[in-house]
Amino acid sequence: MPRNEYPLHQLQHFLPEGSYPMVAHYLQRYQVHLTVTRERKSVLGDYRHAFRGRNHRISVNGNLNPYAFLITLVHELAHLVTFVQFGNRVAAHGREWKDIYGILLKEFLGKQFFPPDVEATLYKSLHNLPASSCSDENLMRILRKYDHPDRRTMTVEELPEGTVFAIDGGRIFQKGKKLRKRYQCKELGTGKTYLFSGLYEVVATNLNGD
Repeated sequence: MPRNEYPLHQLQHFLPEGSYPMVAHYLQRYQVHLTVTRERKSVLGDYRHAFRGRNHRISVNGNLNPYAFLITLVHELAHLVTFVQFGNRVAAHGREWKDIYGILLKEFLGKQFFPPDVEATLYKSLHNLPASSCSDENLMRILRKYDHPDRRTMTVEELPEGTVFAIDGGRIFQKGKKLRKRYQCKELGTGKTYLFSGLYEVVATNLNGD
């Protein structure tokens, strides 16, 4: 996977204005090796603990907008601090991690790093922090508003019912009705029905599916 190495001070180009000194403090304190990667569909960031003389390693997707980048980085820093305190004795996204993530996240709130709607959503999430930013649909929906226009993609919930769309790999589906929190979509090649998150990123096609 291509990874870009940046001098620490260049990290500020990926972060909300004014947040760099706080981030740099944590990276230097824990001697973190940070890399910025290309987009990964399955994860926004990743943490690998120090091992056999290697530093703690964190990677964050470089296509994220500054607010999503900072939230993801704080998420991974929480994994690091949890490992430093508890090693491998606790669950990856257990109570210990949630407590530490909440403490770290609060340090970045109230400092005008985030737009009001993003900050309000983060405050609401503090009482039950999700294991992944991707699983917090309200937060993801709001963060998408701040994506660069060139990077914006269509999501399932933005498509009219009946629209035909493609996903990575070329499989073609037709959007159906919403079932609780997910949408029933029929794969046109097999006729099978799958459930999609409304925030799943897709490409609309010019097929009609009939």
